Amino acid sequence: MSVTTSLDGHVGWITLDRPDRMNAITVDLARALRDAIGSLGADPAVNAIVIRGSGGNFCAGGDFDEVERLRAQRPGALAELFTSFREACDAIAGVEVPVVAAVEGAAAAGGFELMQAADIVLVSETARIADNHVNFGMVPGGGGTARLPRIVGRQQALGLLLSGDRLSGLDAVRLGLAYRSFPQDEFDDGIARFAARLAGRRRDAVITIKRLVAIGVDDGLRAGLDAEMDAVVRHIAGDAGSSSVTAFQSREVRA
Repeated sequence: MSVTTSLDGHVGWITLDRPDRMNAITVDLARALRDAIGSLGADPAVNAIVIRGSGGNFCAGGDFDEVERLRAQRPGALAELFTSFREACDAIAGVEVPVVAAVEGAAAAGGFELMQAADIVLVSETARIADNHVNFGMVPGGGGTARLPRIVGRQQALGLLLSGDRLSGLDAVRLGLAYRSFPQDEFDDGIARFAARLAGRRRDAVITIKRLVAIGVDDGLRAGLDAEMDAVVRHIAGDAGSSSVTAFQSREVRA
């Protein structure tokens, strides 16, 4: 199995499981990742999903042997790899619950692009992150030229894509590519604590926030503001209202 899944409380864990290849992406891995995200995301018991790699690395990008194998086949066979990987990345936006990328070790090329597709990124301080396509005379094929400028801006995106420079986990947080970093010896515990806390939030509030942020980013400010106003009125007027407002007031008084 190139991808394994498990459930711990309300957290669904997905592990890229090709440690001997630094979890490099093949057609089978991409499809298995897509299916795992969809399956866990459809489970009402799952309130958050974490994607991580095995063997101390997140993902080293596309598997070179797979690329060569596909090149030798019929014209267009390579499209299977990139289409399958795009479907896996798109699956993150397609599920209601937040998807967290837990990044340690290498996150290069397609691994970096998978990071960019996640809702939240948590990193080890010593992670090695880069879009190194250009170092091999290649171009990104997993969404990096579209997602990266939206995350870090045009200047930083072009600088990273055209230089192939490597970032640490601390650099990733500084640039807005990750939310939080942990020392490597605290990484596993930090990820588990964050995921458990996220999964313990009220589910309808969490999935509504994820949806609203996507509307604001994809459809523009005015659409996002309109959607937020409609959502907050429905949320407070519904069964979430009395308990949420009471809890909020109680917290404000204590503060």
